[in-house]
Amino acid sequence: MSTQFASSHSLEINEFEYVDAQSASSLGTSHVFVIPHSFEETTSDEVPVLLWDWPTRVFHWSLVVAFSVAVITAKLGGDWMALHGLAGISIVGLLVFRIVWGFIGAKPSRFSSFIPTPSSIRSYFSGKWQGIGHNPLGALSVLGLLTLLALQVGGGLFTDDEISFTGPWAHVISNELSVRLTGLHHQLSNILLGLVALHVLAIAFYAFVKKRNLVKPMITGWHRAPFDQVSVAHVRQGLEEERSSKPGLRFVLALSLALIAVGLAGGQQWLPNKAASTVEARDEAQTSVPLSTADTSNREKAVESTTPPSAANGW
Repeated sequence: MSTQFASSHSLEINEFEYVDAQSASSLGTSHVFVIPHSFEETTSDEVPVLLWDWPTRVFHWSLVVAFSVAVITAKLGGDWMALHGLAGISIVGLLVFRIVWGFIGAKPSRFSSFIPTPSSIRSYFSGKWQGIGHNPLGALSVLGLLTLLALQVGGGLFTDDEISFTGPWAHVISNELSVRLTGLHHQLSNILLGLVALHVLAIAFYAFVKKRNLVKPMITGWHRAPFDQVSVAHVRQGLEEERSSKPGLRFVLALSLALIAVGLAGGQQWLPNKAASTVEARDEAQTSVPLSTADTSNREKAVESTTPPSAANGW
């Protein structure tokens, strides 16, 4: 039966272990589950399923790195702010990729599969919720983090601290608004750090209290799910997606839109000294005031009085 299952679903026997019909019957089901060799031995009440596809996993850890760089360089300041800006621009691309992938990616990664409803939230708090992937509270946390990150990096493109950093799009707004956005950028960073801290604490709580490792599935993609919540179709779909090493058209589309977003977010940042010069021109235009004839005459006299004789004679 396992051989029939493998051939009918284009799966090679030597790459996987099988729970045959007799074993499945002892577990209270007639289903035949396909389990990868790399996964630990399954138990009677759990079965491994592919939870996170590789694009989602790459996005997650890339975001961790980019966010960490942004936070550290912001604390260091000075010359490190150039790297801070690049980290922010890379986060723009990552967020665009995740948003697109949330609509066209693998089913567990789509927003439609984990966006909570009022009924699911009530079920979760009453202890009746069952599912694979983000629970309703975790889903709200993820959506909140993505939204705040989008606001943070979006506002950062227009910031100007008037010391060591000028956003690539700061020149398109007034200096007053740019400085105000800089203040909001600093305040929002504290809220983001608080949410990230709660996220890490939740992972630690699940690891030490509930004995459930949430980090490993984000590395390997595989997760142990309750036996009665998993179907053969779910396992088969996960295996087929994991075995596909070639990036599909959906991935190429998401990546292309992310790269376009990076280019647009960087704006004149990619042109050497262009962004700084446009900001200086904006500030000069905002602060310049037309001089009257008397003011011009007085300024010329002041310049003449401070000009050395050698310079006046052309030396």
